[in-house]
Amino acid sequence: MKLPPTVEGRFLARENRFRVRVEVEGQAMPAHLPNSGRLLELLTPGRRCWLVPRSEPHRRTPLDLLLMEYAGALVSVDARLPGPLFAEAVAERRLPEFSRFGRLEREVPCGESRLDFRLDGPDGSLWVETKSVTLVEDGVALFPDAPTLRGQRHLRELIRQVERGERAAVVFVIQRPDAEAFMPHARADPAFAAALAEAARAGVEVHAFRCAVRRDEIRIASSIPVSFP
Repeated sequence: MKLPPTVEGRFLARENRFRVRVEVEGQAMPAHLPNSGRLLELLTPGRRCWLVPRSEPHRRTPLDLLLMEYAGALVSVDARLPGPLFAEAVAERRLPEFSRFGRLEREVPCGESRLDFRLDGPDGSLWVETKSVTLVEDGVALFPDAPTLRGQRHLRELIRQVERGERAAVVFVIQRPDAEAFMPHARADPAFAAALAEAARAGVEVHAFRCAVRRDEIRIASSIPVSFP
């Protein structure tokens, strides 16, 4: 996925859930943060970042925060990207786990929720929910970094699809290149970790993919193993 042109800045502070303050060319200004996670290891004062200029008339901030530099690597903090990244990789047949599916439908109503995708192929349908991961500790990607009732609800919907005889999967997209494995973050959200283990036992497929990230492009690069606490 090609990324829009960016400007370099320095992170200053987080003002609220979706708003940060950054410095660009010596000037402090607000920016939109498209991510509700805590991001504590990334959003530290003085850290180099890259932002997308925005000029839409309804905007309250002139920039979107897109990339943070961390330990010499780039990390995407835009939680809106995993779905499009997954769809792109499926369309380009870059994910062997999903290579037999030729049709992809987005934002499909499912029970009390909408799931990100329903894939269809000669072997039937596969319901998929994607999750954005930015936290990595000692090479292990962790999700979530804050409690997520929404995430638990999506897992329950995926379990119900399996109980109806259909396939279902949750896909964790790690938006950075330095993860060697994935694990649910039981310290941050023990209920989600338990729900994910339950979903796996029920037959929900659990996949994790790390990304290659550059200033001008991000793409799913490879799968990594999933384990449970």
